[in-house]
Amino acid sequence: MKGGGVRKPGKAAPLQVAKAVFWAFFGVRKKSDHAADVESLTPVQIIIGGIIGAALFIGSLLMLVKFMLS
Repeated sequence: MKGGGVRKPGKAAPLQVAKAVFWAFFGVRKKSDHAADVESLTPVQIIIGGIIGAALFIGSLLMLVKFMLS
C-alpha cells in the first residue's frame, strides 16, 4: 500500500502561523482555512506561535494600562 494513509504536515511560513494563531485567539475561522492549516502547520509551530501571540497580547495590555495611568 503506497502512502500508508498518514500525511506528514509540511512547513508553513511564519506569516501563515501568525494568521492562524490570530484567528484562533479571535475565535472565528472558515472551515476551508482550518483544513488548510491542519495540512500545513505542525504542533510545534502552533505552540510557539501561541506563546509569542500571548506574550504580545499581554505586553500590549500592560503598555495600554501604563499609558492610561500616566
